[in-house]
Amino acid sequence: MKHALHAEWTKLRTLAGTVWLLLAAAALTAAVSAAAAAATRCPSGGCADDPAKISLTGIYLGQAIVAVLAVTVVSGEYGTGMIRLTLAATPRRVNILAAKAAVITGLVLVTGAVAVPVSLLAGALILSGHGIGPSRGYPAISFTDGPVLRAAFGSVLYLALIALLSLGAATALREAAAAIGTVLGVLYVLPIVAVFDGDATLTRHLEQIAPMTAGLAIQATTGLNSLPISPWAGLGVLAAWAAGSLVVGGILLRNRDA
Repeated sequence: MKHALHAEWTKLRTLAGTVWLLLAAAALTAAVSAAAAAATRCPSGGCADDPAKISLTGIYLGQAIVAVLAVTVVSGEYGTGMIRLTLAATPRRVNILAAKAAVITGLVLVTGAVAVPVSLLAGALILSGHGIGPSRGYPAISFTDGPVLRAAFGSVLYLALIALLSLGAATALREAAAAIGTVLGVLYVLPIVAVFDGDATLTRHLEQIAPMTAGLAIQATTGLNSLPISPWAGLGVLAAWAAGSLVVGGILLRNRDA
């Protein structure tokens, strides 16, 4: 396992695209979050806004880059034929997937640990000047506040779970376009279906099982009783999606030819 971890780390850190994608994920997350905060105003107060959730809006787009990065970790090797060398060097194929999962998770956790606090700090500075701050009765965006800390920590975990979901899909499907299309479809299409299905009960159930809507419940710091699923349970749903994806990918990786 140690050899597999070293090999995967060497491959990832020597690819220029890895660094650029990680930087893009962090920058896009922070920039979109700041833009969302700048576009949100409540001059009279009393709006039903969640300052922390607004400040983390960038996760909606940052996750797409994380998904692309995780997919390329596998699909890139299949595209170049390098996977044959990888399998020959490490006959225990499950170890290969575990090593890839460990390395990509570590990188995404570091990226999220930078992007999320920056997003929250930007939101705290911008929103307070737009009538959405403690002076108007809104909860302060402070890392000493339990719900905000949970939202921040959970958002970092959310990005890591998106990476694992994408890694499993890429291992199962091999082709980058197919894997990216599948992952982004599951993330973004299911919430759209939930919005337009016209059935309130079905909408709520879809929001409870869709990986993005369920997982992002972890960001909520106000109005928790109105959520379709509780924050940690929602993140658990995403974790189940990621685990299922990895299990399917691992089984296919072990039982079929390269």
